[in-house]
Amino acid sequence: MILRKRALGEGWYPELEEETRLFLDEAAETIAENPPSRGALACMVPHAGWYFSGALAARGIYTLDADAQTVVVLGGHLPPSGPVLYAEEDGAETPLGVLEADGEFRDALRETLPGQSDTRADNTVEIQLPLVKYFFPRSRLLHIRLPAAWASFRSGKIIGETARALGRKTVVIASTDLTHYGPNYGFTPRGIGRAALDWVKKTNDAAFIASVIKGRARDILTRAEEDRSACSAGAVLGALGFAQDRGAGNAVLVDYGTSADRDMASSFVGYGVIAWYC
Repeated sequence: MILRKRALGEGWYPELEEETRLFLDEAAETIAENPPSRGALACMVPHAGWYFSGALAARGIYTLDADAQTVVVLGGHLPPSGPVLYAEEDGAETPLGVLEADGEFRDALRETLPGQSDTRADNTVEIQLPLVKYFFPRSRLLHIRLPAAWASFRSGKIIGETARALGRKTVVIASTDLTHYGPNYGFTPRGIGRAALDWVKKTNDAAFIASVIKGRARDILTRAEEDRSACSAGAVLGALGFAQDRGAGNAVLVDYGTSADRDMASSFVGYGVIAWYC
């Protein structure tokens, strides 16, 4: 078996099983205090290091249908002209054990959604894999990265069509962070300080989130490009396309936060959690 190796350092998520399970057990306990509805067919979650957004990502993945046979993780960080990228390994290593790939699904999908091999390290998918293993210990993985292009909306529909043809109970995770604000990111349209943070929360991120919840696929891409309010819009378009194909038209904002909630700084990132239900 050829396995995809860990590429991210320990600062992104724990290296050891005990530390990983402790973090996720604590996240699960917090979720249980105010649990969101379960049974979602798709969700949008952040992909920063776990210290900043791991608990938020766990909350989003918790919403998904627990009986899913295959979990599709859609990543991004690809330009509009980029290809669809597939992980071709037989599985992925995580601190909680091997997450087996759904090779049959991948091969069937590539017949109608061609792509290239994803050979580069990227946090958008990898950061989610231990969470998938924790919440879906018996499910298989489909690792895909989609470009920030309108075609990714159709790609999500093709994923839904392929899942239906295979009779595969499937859920989709869209991995994206929201506004990257501050000197570190070369984006300071509202200066520095509390007013800038309020603008990101109440205006810039809020506009992107509203487009997702209303199912406005083209507006999602426009907001991400013009407002710089999402770094992996292709993943969100893919999840929206899948959700619409499967009749999951009820999008709900599950949670929201920023890295400044943990450490107030001049540079920070927004994080949104959305789930799609039937």
